Amino acid sequence: MTTEDHPQLLRAFVPAHITAFFVPVFEEEPLRTGSLGAGVNLDRGTTVFMSIEENGAEWMGERLHVAFNGEPVSRDDAVISYSVAEKLMPDEFDGEIEIWQYFDFPNGCGFGNSAGGALGTALTFGLAFGRTLLDVARVAHVAEVENGGGLGDVVAQLAGGIEIRIRAGGPGIGVVDNVLSPDLKVVSVHLGPIRTRDLLDEEVVDVIKKEGVEALNRLTRDPRVPVMMELSRKFAERTGLMDDELVSLAREMDRVVPFRSSMIMLGRGIFSFVREGDLPAVEGLLNDLDVPHTISNVYRGKPLVSPWRTLREGSPT
Repeated sequence: MTTEDHPQLLRAFVPAHITAFFVPVFEEEPLRTGSLGAGVNLDRGTTVFMSIEENGAEWMGERLHVAFNGEPVSRDDAVISYSVAEKLMPDEFDGEIEIWQYFDFPNGCGFGNSAGGALGTALTFGLAFGRTLLDVARVAHVAEVENGGGLGDVVAQLAGGIEIRIRAGGPGIGVVDNVLSPDLKVVSVHLGPIRTRDLLDEEVVDVIKKEGVEALNRLTRDPRVPVMMELSRKFAERTGLMDDELVSLAREMDRVVPFRSSMIMLGRGIFSFVREGDLPAVEGLLNDLDVPHTISNVYRGKPLVSPWRTLREGSPT
């Protein structure tokens, strides 16, 4: 196989994803491992470029290179993206491929960057070498599960919108529904990453499962944004995932947002939904508090992939 019949420069966009509450589900088969829960996709996220060079000159003896925000990264620092690329690169391909991932949000802060990079990489390979969306998305999900990434971000990002994961598993197995809502924006405050392994001991996981299942059952009976945010806040507080600083910040935000604010799972951050008319008060408060924040739209479509020059105009980023 050669790349003469394939685009030489591809671009994919995968929305950032915030989880409001979750229930981890582990099975022996990675495709059946995933999570239940709810969250929202944003119109900012991960943009992935793929450059293909047929019979390219090898760089440091490698035919595959990955970079984050313009900086080359090693396999150890990008194990999920390398895993996706190596599974999808045809054995007969003789050339060099570069994968450039750009993130609108900081890594490790609960915006689904790992899944965005994995899914974006998978989509570019799918377009370049003739694979279907479901086929490559499954590869991305398995790489996330096997290498300690997220459990439900890939299926959530595929669904778009404000989503409810009602059956766990990867693409083609997990089932995702959507909350129907008017146009809303999402305000997110990101203070830094959380060491997930330090939080999720066996006792905490048991509480997460109990509270997460209860929240999911209530949301499926009454699937509205105010209900989702109320349940998310209760989940964050009852599980003990929300520290005192986040609780204090959430209470401040509650004064200016129409719905409850809650913790970004899992990062040291807070999010909530706002209407256009709420923005001046929200921006004023967050500027006074001097905290890093972003206002995004809800992204209601599917991830995108295309030859770069045709996608560049009208890009969601």
